[in-house]
Amino acid sequence: MALRFIGTTSDEGDCPTLYEIPETDEILVQGDRETDPEHLVQLRDVKPTETFVRVPRSLLVRYAPRTTSPELRPFSEITHLFREFRHTAWRLETRRGYASDRRSPKWQRWLNGEDITAEASAWLENVATQTAAGKRFERVRIVDEPVTEGQRFLLASAPGNVAAGEDIRNLTRTRAQELRLPDYDFWLFDSKILARFAFDEDDTTLGVYVTEDPAEVLAACQARDAAWHHAVPTAEFAKQVASPM
Repeated sequence: MALRFIGTTSDEGDCPTLYEIPETDEILVQGDRETDPEHLVQLRDVKPTETFVRVPRSLLVRYAPRTTSPELRPFSEITHLFREFRHTAWRLETRRGYASDRRSPKWQRWLNGEDITAEASAWLENVATQTAAGKRFERVRIVDEPVTEGQRFLLASAPGNVAAGEDIRNLTRTRAQELRLPDYDFWLFDSKILARFAFDEDDTTLGVYVTEDPAEVLAACQARDAAWHHAVPTAEFAKQVASPM
């Protein structure tokens, strides 16, 4: 079962930390094991398989979910949010490639060496419309070292998105791990609505989990702030990839 990182109050990346086990709808808590004999003797109804860990109250205040787990929904059910958001639509992209990219006509044209930056699309039209109204579309893309084929495709197509009004930046996976960023994709609308993606092993989108749970939204906002501060604009990053030091 895959764990989903929720959040930590540790600056060193060790503990304490909360994880979600999506398949069982349970929360896994990482912390120092309780060893104080005076405390242990007061615990009741303890099964042989159970243990106890210490975590700061602030970890639970910040990150413990306050609502039930959202249900998986088709991505098509949130497309209206890309028109109706009021201020900012922000995306974190963490995968090494996307099935939707590989299945698009642009993929083969890119493989053929064609310029794919000037192609029109409904997505780019909406970006232009919303940014002209003063709204912001922003992304941070996590990129591996070496850059994967799927990530090179996104770097090649990004100038078209940027020209339409998106601000797309890139961050190496090593730096993202140092910053303890989530290892899942999401859209964050107006720092209020979180749409977290689910993918299968072939990078196909299965749907999204949509929530306004304060703890989950706060974690996404903190991830956004950390990623945005350290990420590099696409044009600059593409030059670094083309001419590695």
